[in-house]
Amino acid sequence: MASKSAAVLLSVPGPDGAREVRLTSPDKVYFPERGITKGEVVEYYRAVAEPLLGALRERPTNLKRYPDGIDGESFFAKRLPKGAPPYVETARVTFPSGRTADSLCPTEQAVLVWAANMGTFDFHPWPVRRADVDRPDELRIDLDPQPGTDFADAVAVAAVLREVLDEAGLVGWPKTSGGRGVHVFCRIRPEWDFVAVRHAVIAIARRVADRSPDRATVAWWKEERGERVFLDYNQAARDRTVASAWSVRGRPRATVSMPVTWETLPDVEPEDFDVRTVPGLYAEHGDPHAGMDEAAGGLERVLEWYAADERDRGLGDLPYPPEYPKMPGEPMRVQPSRAREKPADAT
Repeated sequence: MASKSAAVLLSVPGPDGAREVRLTSPDKVYFPERGITKGEVVEYYRAVAEPLLGALRERPTNLKRYPDGIDGESFFAKRLPKGAPPYVETARVTFPSGRTADSLCPTEQAVLVWAANMGTFDFHPWPVRRADVDRPDELRIDLDPQPGTDFADAVAVAAVLREVLDEAGLVGWPKTSGGRGVHVFCRIRPEWDFVAVRHAVIAIARRVADRSPDRATVAWWKEERGERVFLDYNQAARDRTVASAWSVRGRPRATVSMPVTWETLPDVEPEDFDVRTVPGLYAEHGDPHAGMDEAAGGLERVLEWYAADERDRGLGDLPYPPEYPKMPGEPMRVQPSRAREKPADAT
C-alpha cells in the first residue's frame, strides 16, 4: 500500500457513471491493536455500500469522526463539513433548541467513501427521511446493559421485547450495537411526530420491564437502574441517534454494528463482527434486514397503551435528556436521591 503521505484516487460507481474520490494517507493506522488502517476502513465501506445505503439513503446523517483513529479525539459532525464535493446532498433539520442545520444526506456510494476518508467510523442517521424530517418512519429501541450485565442479558431482554412488538403489530429488526448492547428497529408509517414516537417507545419499554423486572428497566436515573438492561427511550427523542447497521464502532477491535435475525441473535458474539469479517459474511449471507421497508406498521395500539398507562396507572411522561428544553407533561429532572433531600434548616 502507498505511504502515509501518498494519496490515491478511487473509482467509485455512481448514478451517472464512476466518480473519483480522493483517499489520503491510506496506511495510517486507525486501530493499533489490530493494525487496521484507514485504507481498510474505506475498503470496508466500499464492500458494504449497498446495504449501508439502504439504512442511510435520504436520511439526515450525523458523522462520528476519528481523524486520528481510536487513540485520538472523536467528535460528531451534525452539519455538512466544509469542502464537501458537489454530489454530496443535504437535508434541513431542526434541533430541539429551534436552530436548524443542513445535515449530510447520503444518496450514493461515493458519499460513504468521502466520509470515511475524513475519518468517519459511525454513521448516525436520523429516524426520518428528508421528505418529512418531522415525522419518523423508524422506531428505535436501544437495549443498554448497565454495570453488572452484559450482551447475554440484552439478548434475553430483546426476546421479551420481540413478544411485546408482536402484540403491538410491529416487526422488529435486531442488530448488535458493536459493543455490549442490542438495537431493535421497527419500520413505521411516517404519520406521527417525535413526541408521539417517543411515547410509543416508553409504552413498549414499560411492558418489557413489567414482564422482566429483574432484568429490564426504564429508569432514567442511573441510581435506580441496578444491574439491569436499560431500555433507553430517549434515543427516540428529536436529534438523538444511534449508529446505523453496518457502521464501524470506535472500539479496539474495529467491531461493526451488525444486523442479525431473531433466530441468530441468541448465538452471536458481538466481537465476531468487525471490519475484516463482515464483508465476507455479507457476501455469503446478504443483508438480514433487506425486508424492513416492506414491513411498515402503525402506532395506534402502542399509543393506546401509553394513554392507558397514564389514565389507569398514573404513569405519564419520563424525563428528557438535560440539554433539552422543558417539555409539556415532563416530570422534574431531579434525580430521586436529591429530590428526597431536605433543606439544611428543615426540621
